[in-house]
Amino acid sequence: MPVPPSSSPASRPPPVSSRLPVFPWDRLEPYRADAAAHPGGIVDLSVGTPVDPVPGVVRRALADAADSPGYPTVWGTEALREAILGWCARRTGTGELGLGHQHVLPVIGSKELVASLPAQLGAGPGEKVAFPELAYPTYEVGARLAGAEPVPYRAGELPETAPDPRGLRLLWLNSPANPSGQVLPASRLRRVVAWAREHGVLLVSDECYLESGWEADPVSVLHPEVCGGSVEGLVAVHSLSKRSNLAGYRAAFLVGDPAVLGELRQVRKHAGMMVPAPVQAAMVAALGDTAHVAAQRERYAARRAALRGALTGRGFRIEHSEASLYLWATRDEPCWETVSDLSKHGILVAPGDFYGTAGERFVRVALTATDERVAEAVSRLA
Repeated sequence: MPVPPSSSPASRPPPVSSRLPVFPWDRLEPYRADAAAHPGGIVDLSVGTPVDPVPGVVRRALADAADSPGYPTVWGTEALREAILGWCARRTGTGELGLGHQHVLPVIGSKELVASLPAQLGAGPGEKVAFPELAYPTYEVGARLAGAEPVPYRAGELPETAPDPRGLRLLWLNSPANPSGQVLPASRLRRVVAWAREHGVLLVSDECYLESGWEADPVSVLHPEVCGGSVEGLVAVHSLSKRSNLAGYRAAFLVGDPAVLGELRQVRKHAGMMVPAPVQAAMVAALGDTAHVAAQRERYAARRAALRGALTGRGFRIEHSEASLYLWATRDEPCWETVSDLSKHGILVAPGDFYGTAGERFVRVALTATDERVAEAVSRLA
């Protein structure tokens, strides 16, 4: 008779709780319930998920490509690769670098990429993945999933306080940053690129908020003034989730070193990690249209001005926030006290310690709520 599989603890995978940090948003649920109990309903400014309509030009492209019975390719269509290159040339200044199709790769949303990139690159035990000490939690998750050591660093002090390069497989940048909205100037980015190349460390720059600059003009790590005319050792991550309200489409892409992207393309072929064909068509339309980007930017600018004024009027101080879709706010008190107080007014925000201990006296306030809900929040804060 066949021997049944062992059910002993040694044969089971280690529990998620021992491999990954606690999923932070679960801790916010009691405060969500408090906010929802407000007579006027909840104003949810905690999660940065778009609420405005998907642009019509994008929806039409998606519908027109709905009859796509065959498998898409991991590398994407030629039209999509051309659209990515065109957008990069216009927005990141790469036109003079002579980039080609081998320099781009579409991916299934940027969060999937962040969480899986170290493993896809073959990082593992004995190696390190570095990320800003105040950061989107998924950088740490990606390191842990690969079995690598997560190493936080102070983004504003790079490269002076860069981590020990020995065993460092990957260094994440995030400018404009989530949650703080901090923008690293081209001069600092240039020095970080030089440091990474000197030490043979792959530099991956998460630039998903590149088109959301308010008090600064964010610069890509691929800009010629930053990269010195070469993308060697560099990869930039871009997303259409915030730019074009396509969070539900899972539409993102990489641009950079063709040697790195070539390796990733082979790994993703084995894993079947393909952006759906209709989504690829929608991405082409989104990247080729600037009218919807300008209109959405106006919406966010108005919400930002209203919320910033209301928060400062209630005694908050706003730090950084020169870009991105968030306000990084503090009353110089523990973040959970702020969360609790605002929830009593029906307003839900994200506690800063979700993003590391450096944020424990801040809250992140998202601009991604409807005009009506933002106006309601402003009224309550006043």
